[in-house]
Amino acid sequence: MDLQFFCRVFLITALISLVCQVCSVTAGDIVHDDDLAPKKPGCENDFVLVKVQTWVDGIEDAEFVGVGARFGTTIVSKEKNANQRRLILSDPRDCCSAPKNKLANDVIMVDRGHCKFTTKANHAQAAHASAILIINNQKELYKMVCEPDETDLDIHIPAVMLPQDAGTSLEKMLISNSSVSVQLYSPTRPLVDIAEVFLWLMAVGTILCASYWSAWSAREAAIEQDKLLKDALDEIPDTRPVGSGGIVDINTTSAILFVVVASCFLVMLYKLMSYWFVELLVVLFCIGGVEGLQTCSVALLSRWFKRAGKSYIKVPLFGTLSYLTLAVSPFCIAFAVVWAVYRNVSFAWIGQDILGIALIITVLQIVHVPNLKVGTVLLSCAFLYDIFWVFVSKKLFHESVMIVVARGDRSGEDGIPMLLKIPRMFDPWGGYSIIGFGDILLPGLLITFSLRYDWLANKTLRAGYFLWAMIAYGLGESRQCNHIGPINKQTKKQSSHYICGSKFNGWTWSTSTPLHCPFYTRNLFNPRKKER
Repeated sequence: MDLQFFCRVFLITALISLVCQVCSVTAGDIVHDDDLAPKKPGCENDFVLVKVQTWVDGIEDAEFVGVGARFGTTIVSKEKNANQRRLILSDPRDCCSAPKNKLANDVIMVDRGHCKFTTKANHAQAAHASAILIINNQKELYKMVCEPDETDLDIHIPAVMLPQDAGTSLEKMLISNSSVSVQLYSPTRPLVDIAEVFLWLMAVGTILCASYWSAWSAREAAIEQDKLLKDALDEIPDTRPVGSGGIVDINTTSAILFVVVASCFLVMLYKLMSYWFVELLVVLFCIGGVEGLQTCSVALLSRWFKRAGKSYIKVPLFGTLSYLTLAVSPFCIAFAVVWAVYRNVSFAWIGQDILGIALIITVLQIVHVPNLKVGTVLLSCAFLYDIFWVFVSKKLFHESVMIVVARGDRSGEDGIPMLLKIPRMFDPWGGYSIIGFGDILLPGLLITFSLRYDWLANKTLRAGYFLWAMIAYGLGESRQCNHIGPINKQTKKQSSHYICGSKFNGWTWSTSTPLHCPFYTRNLFNPRKKER
């Protein structure tokens, strides 16, 4: 085993553990409800996110996001229906007594604390304010509710909570003697954004490409083995190359160990998550992306440059490489480096998706599920792993470990880069629709196996397993993509068990039909190597 293959196996093992930490990260809707804050007359609004657009001296300035209160009037949903109102800083600042300011349908900004939220709103309403902005004493948002003993509330102005940093910025605008006005509205989010359609196509298309490439390679290997058998060879070598590397078969032991290794990586990410650690993950992602982009590029270009693809040279530390690989590698490295340097620009998602898709396709070529039993164990372990770290971990760590890692709360960045994302084009809240590599890679291992089996067993598309597995994945992915929202600091986690159930349901049909023994229990592509 040369150094290149060893490094590839090690890198892929690490990346599989890392990419499976994030299966699908989704934002909650802009409308929230809370059973711990029961509704009562005069205090029955849903908690909605609110946009606070500012103007300074008539010039449009920063925009902040707050959350509406349980009480007060509802916020208008359309920007054109929202009126611009002058912003006034309350005196006293907490508005626990009648403000001394002269208000004429102005928006009053007050500090949180010293009295009830409803008391502040009542004082603001009595002073003829058109709305009240309450600044939190922390950087997070807080749901403003009514006290249990409060009944028959009569508050007819909107009340919005803003985070501490937003209040600091607004206060600086007001202190500079500028004329500051604000506009409050809560636009509705479309049920389906076109970005989700493209994301679905990317996920399904990636598995389709990887499946057919893997099946073609397996068929070529089978033809080569038949030739060796005709020559009456005693030993059947493994002749299934992918690019310049070999194949890694997963067994039941490694499928079970996946849970342990992935859990260790997840806890390490949770404990060590910081800016420098995210930078390390970016480096690992770039290395994997370069390997994937190089493998895919060489496989594609070798059809036109056959001579360069079949001419090899020995390179120290890397083993035998083709001239085509040497020619393509600098461009792949440059592409990954440029993305890493400029990954925070608005269009960097294109480079991230290209590197990610190439990496997933390459992993699906190198890592193989040898039979259905291993695939079932692998997805079952991933299913339990995801449920535990999303839901059960809350009881052990007082927060969902998977959510914290996915959002990158402690890193200062928008989470780890192991995901595909597309900006939401028609969503007034903006952000990205995203899907983690795990939602493509894990089911992709099973789907690519099904097509390899169908081809080697000479099954038609309709009679085989691949078509039904692909349909099940596509349907499950479409259900999931409809719920994917923008990535931001208010991101919520939708676990992959939501979609894994659809994939298992897709295999219910095949596992309930009479299966050939090699399909379920034996290594399909190496008859002399039985699964243990």
